Amino acid sequence: MSTAHKQSLLKQPVTVWAVAFASVVAFMGIGLVDPILNSIATDLQASPVQTELLFTSYLAVTGVVMFFSSWVSSRIGAKMTLLIGLAVIVAFALACSLSGTVDLVIGFRAGWGLGNALFISTALATIVGAAAGGSEAAIILYEAALGVGIAIGPLLGGLLGHLYGWRGPFAGVAILMAVAFIAIITMLRGDVEKPKPVSIGAPFRALAQPALGLLAIAALFYNMGFFILLAFSPLVLSALGIETMQMGYVFFGWGLALAITSVWLAPRLLERFRRTTVLITTFVLLAIDLAAGALAIQSSTGLIAVIVVGGLLLGIVNTTLTEAVMEATDLPRAVASSSYSGVRFLGGAAAPPLAAALAGVAGDWLPYVFAGVVVIIAALVLVFGRSRLTRVDMRGADTVEEAEAVAIGDAN
Repeated sequence: MSTAHKQSLLKQPVTVWAVAFASVVAFMGIGLVDPILNSIATDLQASPVQTELLFTSYLAVTGVVMFFSSWVSSRIGAKMTLLIGLAVIVAFALACSLSGTVDLVIGFRAGWGLGNALFISTALATIVGAAAGGSEAAIILYEAALGVGIAIGPLLGGLLGHLYGWRGPFAGVAILMAVAFIAIITMLRGDVEKPKPVSIGAPFRALAQPALGLLAIAALFYNMGFFILLAFSPLVLSALGIETMQMGYVFFGWGLALAITSVWLAPRLLERFRRTTVLITTFVLLAIDLAAGALAIQSSTGLIAVIVVGGLLLGIVNTTLTEAVMEATDLPRAVASSSYSGVRFLGGAAAPPLAAALAGVAGDWLPYVFAGVVVIIAALVLVFGRSRLTRVDMRGADTVEEAEAVAIGDAN
């Protein structure tokens, strides 16, 4: 990056920093509950399946709403969609902190997913509309916010959980998002330009296109493996004696690894190799890593290594897969991203309770084996469908729209 671009990156309007701050906090919600899962289960007498539903309710609603996010923002504007998303997150994060039963927490996490879907689908557009120094500076700011949020979420969850119990992280996010809401509503002047209105059924029709449909299927299976690693591992580590604060450090390492490869390593790999080659290869490596998790199931050190290595691989896949989706079709990229992200989040939603159920059948090793198998299925979908994915390996994607798709698709 040139010196001029570096300077423009730092010399941004206050409105840009307000939205970037809100983006960091929003992305914290992805891994926030990892360190406090065991505390919630113990305090609210929740079964493993109920505990895993804390992820499922959040992801399922996020996935469903993603199908409609482009339709909503194209009609009421990015700023209003952004503020509604923030307000919903504040309300439901606070409700989670005040809940007295695990069923209430599960339900309120679902409401949180609604707000999260609305927010993350519009935040980049808001930053691009307000940023100084062109689109490149705006994109870097947003990707930095995404990476910082994913990494800090588990660390904040572990710290507040250690100090104040499992209610602390939820209350902390509610407070931070309230501050972000006030900052945006007072500092963000006007509105970004509304996009052309899109049909409410456009994301569903998009899945009928062979290339996009294949990538969505691959993403569904991949995300099942992703969220088994993310959502089930805290239960295993807790059983091995890892405490709340230590759990925060573990998943901070996971998030940091994911952010580094997503922002820095994946683009460099894509300069040298075809997108499908990068995806298939990384899927195989991820399956091997998950299989190693099954073998290391009695070793906290071994499992922590598997989690961090998994983060490195997940970052590569997230960026590459979403770029591939954007090159798969002539449809408006907001529509393609909406349909792909919806399917992908729903795959993630199914994984956590399924992992808990499998562990109850044969032991904690089985979910990792299952995760490895579904990731291999994702690789096979691309291998056998490669003849329909020729366009995916072409270059020349529009940078701004591509980054927006990465931001929307990777916030899971």
